[in-house]
Amino acid sequence: MSILNVEHLTHGFGDRAIFQDVSFRLLKGEHIGLVGANGEGKSTFLNIVTNKLMPDEGKIEWAKNVQIGYLDQHTVLEKGMSVGDVLRSAFSRLFDLEKRMNAICDLLGDASMEEMEALMDELGTIQDTLTLHDFYVIDAKIEEVARALGLLDIGLERDVTDLSGGQRTKVLLAKLLLQKPDILLLDEPTNYLDEEHIAWLKRYLIDYENAFILISHDIPFLNEVINIVYHMENQELNRYVGDYTHFQEVYAVKKAQLEAAYRRQQQEISELKDFVARNKARVSTRNMAMSRQKKLDKMDVIELAAERPKPEFHFKQGRTPGKSIIETKELVIGYEEPLSRPVSLTVERGQKIALTGANGIGKTTLLKSILGLIPSLGGSCTLGENLLIGYFEQEVKGNNRTTCIEELWKDFPSYSQYEIRSALAKCGLTTKHIESQVRVLSGGEQAKVRLCKLVNKETNVLLLDEPTNHLDADAKDALKRALIEYRGTILLICHEPEFYLDVVSQVWDCSRWTTRIL
Repeated sequence: MSILNVEHLTHGFGDRAIFQDVSFRLLKGEHIGLVGANGEGKSTFLNIVTNKLMPDEGKIEWAKNVQIGYLDQHTVLEKGMSVGDVLRSAFSRLFDLEKRMNAICDLLGDASMEEMEALMDELGTIQDTLTLHDFYVIDAKIEEVARALGLLDIGLERDVTDLSGGQRTKVLLAKLLLQKPDILLLDEPTNYLDEEHIAWLKRYLIDYENAFILISHDIPFLNEVINIVYHMENQELNRYVGDYTHFQEVYAVKKAQLEAAYRRQQQEISELKDFVARNKARVSTRNMAMSRQKKLDKMDVIELAAERPKPEFHFKQGRTPGKSIIETKELVIGYEEPLSRPVSLTVERGQKIALTGANGIGKTTLLKSILGLIPSLGGSCTLGENLLIGYFEQEVKGNNRTTCIEELWKDFPSYSQYEIRSALAKCGLTTKHIESQVRVLSGGEQAKVRLCKLVNKETNVLLLDEPTNHLDADAKDALKRALIEYRGTILLICHEPEFYLDVVSQVWDCSRWTTRIL
């Protein structure tokens, strides 16, 4: 049974086409991975099918009475809302019914016999609906899911704007699970999640009975949970049965066959054109030349799509620093309350270290404390001599209306426009991306702009907070190679072992220092 039908979908931003006559079908029980490079339109597609964005052309049709649960990578949680408020909002429809039930009770005192009968019928229907959906044990259900995702330790009364990226993702996931939708739409759900909760989500999706559409660049995760791949490339959407690895194999064969057919056709076109040019003027061969020209005119010419630029990252190496890079003595990190016990650490020149541990235990806070962006609550942090520090921040808030060119020019005013464009192109951005405002780019493309700033700055120390979030497979591979080649010092926060284990020589588990149990 078809849950969602998309027919002849066309959409673009300005002169930049995203989809061209795309069709899509979602069947009951399908576990779909929506894959493709950064900027191909995966998040845009989900925004269109959920009516957050109107397409230029096309028809989107959902089956009747389908409840959709959408985890959006750009969801904003309002200040003043507690974790408990967000979880209770999963039952907003039921709370609205309760309000209507109370209003009916108030109306009954002044109602006529005829009105009373209609109101009593409505009241009975509402009460049956509330009972059917376990309305009177909502608090127990919230507590059960909150405990499974570690939200009770965060505190249900905590303001959602005080949470880390991973904690916010857990809150939104918990809300989705409480809604029990007929279909899940998940946009990069593993971003900001720690390894423990990625494993939990993996188990949940493997056992999920209903359909879901999942956007993710985490290949091992995709391989575990999906059975259908929809590949988005060059304004097209193509369906493959199987996991991501099987898709890659089939896609490689299709691409090789198309390239072989293209070469054969180009050879034939060249021979036909040559024959026409040599024989059209001679009376004896003119008819044969005309026949070949007609064949040329009717030929359905194969066109190969332009290869997407693959990013190349090469960090500029600054001068050699002193042996001691970072030294903390009895350092206590946190905001109003301590996130760590007193910590004494030493980082020396050339060390490459991964910081691991659950969300909310203070990994990002540690980096910001080292940089002096937030004051420590105790102890000291001493930075070595001649340090040139490059910092990749986990999240950059705000609605950036500057273009990519202007954004880079702010940091490198001496660069010519050619140098700016070349630098952005090397990081995998096309001309249309480069001239676009940063705010309209995908999460992965925005990350590439920020990485472009970092690789063009001379550094000898890199502090990287979840740099792989939103990046596609090609960009991750390029970044990994660049970090392996880098001769400086690295402190890296990452939840993807398959990425950081090839880069670092040491792994520090931050849960050994934290005062939090999450």
